[in-house]
Amino acid sequence: MDRFQPGKALTTSILSLSLLTVMAGAAVAPALGVIRAYFSDASPVLIQMVISIPAIFIVLTNAYFPALCSRFRARSLVLIGLFLYTIGGCAAGAFSNIWLVLLMRALVGFGVGIIMPLSTGLLSFYYPPERLDGLMGLSSAMNQMGGVVATLLAGLLANLSWRASFLVYLMGLISIVLCLVFLPNDSIAPSGGERDKGIFWVYFRYILAMFLLMSSFFLYPANFALETTAEGFIPQQLIAVIMAMMDFVAFLGGLLFVRCKVLLGGKMRLLAPSLFLAGYLLLALVGGWPGILIGSVCVGFANGVGIPFLISQASVRAGRSAATTVIPLLSAALYLAQFLSPVLMGIVSAAIGDTVSHLSYCFAAALSALFLLCSVGIPSDSAYNGV
Repeated sequence: MDRFQPGKALTTSILSLSLLTVMAGAAVAPALGVIRAYFSDASPVLIQMVISIPAIFIVLTNAYFPALCSRFRARSLVLIGLFLYTIGGCAAGAFSNIWLVLLMRALVGFGVGIIMPLSTGLLSFYYPPERLDGLMGLSSAMNQMGGVVATLLAGLLANLSWRASFLVYLMGLISIVLCLVFLPNDSIAPSGGERDKGIFWVYFRYILAMFLLMSSFFLYPANFALETTAEGFIPQQLIAVIMAMMDFVAFLGGLLFVRCKVLLGGKMRLLAPSLFLAGYLLLALVGGWPGILIGSVCVGFANGVGIPFLISQASVRAGRSAATTVIPLLSAALYLAQFLSPVLMGIVSAAIGDTVSHLSYCFAAALSALFLLCSVGIPSDSAYNGV
């Protein structure tokens, strides 16, 4: 079909999907303590899987996403993902068997595995390349805002009961209504041969960069509270405030993405990894109020600008086929990093022990340095203006 001029309602519908995605697994993290108390007889590993298991099924779904696009049109596929997300998310609180809870969490993973590639891929499908930077920045900002809202709501609901915390997934109803009304049911199936051209290797540098970006970032929320508590001079009640500030800075990073790209031009590819590296070095070596606050700002802003940069660059290169080619691979890399970064941290900790202070920050700085090296070879999107 010929590209048409999408209206604001369609733009809002697609962007609403971004509210639901990045923090899908960790949205109920504030309730993990009361969940652990209720399932006191269950293995701690099973309790932790309440948070981590969606990521596994997101990656699996991403692997088969092009095949799903060949069977279903855009609106149908979006609604399938949203129903799995909403029903699976809310139903987890209805069961008293940990295995059934985990089964519902797997449904959330399947749902997000469908929604995530479409939340950015549909932007590439419906909008011209010159508009993608701004839209990807808004998508990133919506990601961050969705994480903040979901985490705050889950924390409030957890005060009522662990079961109520899963009602945070009712946020999916907003997108269901918008997409049901405003999203066209167009075919986004990959054209013949798209999946036979070594897509993974064509976009390998973007995929590796996304994995390193999310691995670097995820070490912050996974370790900040522990590291800061160990230092002992920041009141416990302010730790959550600082982490929320970091999320808000990431939200601002998404909003300011286009301005940063205009200002930096070809050097934009170095902004996120440089900020990650600076942020973790401040957290590890400076510490105190200045190191913690400025370091957190650097990490948050790096996450806010880094994700839309990689997705927009790869999407411009892939053109309208991005939803079925590179976006699922970037999504898989993002969630695989969320799942593996605590594992990698555990391996490093076991190997080094207590000989290095702020080991998690030092490891994150090392990953940031690798991210910086990887980003040097990412070309500017001007090379793909003809796509």
